[in-house]
Amino acid sequence: MKKPLAMKLHVAAILVIFWLGVFTVNTVRGSAGSQPMRKFACVSLSTQKLDIRKLVNYEKQQVPVNAVMFITAKGIKICVHPQQKWVQAAIKKIDQKRSTKGK
Repeated sequence: MKKPLAMKLHVAAILVIFWLGVFTVNTVRGSAGSQPMRKFACVSLSTQKLDIRKLVNYEKQQVPVNAVMFITAKGIKICVHPQQKWVQAAIKKIDQKRSTKGK
């Protein structure tokens, strides 16, 4: 039994629409997912000097304030002014730890 031409075209059109939908969704997901979104931003700065030994990571930010966000081993995020000498020393120490782990 042969399928009529109209039915074949209908099935082909549905497949094309489905394919375009899948392609569009994956393209949007890829472009949105490829841009990391910051979940936490510094709006105020701590004036306390932190124990450098407990810091495991940092992020620099310039908006809404110029700051360095340190992350402790327990996952606590603390924002400080980037121009302080101890902050520069802490960044250097974390960078050194990263480079020795990579080797």
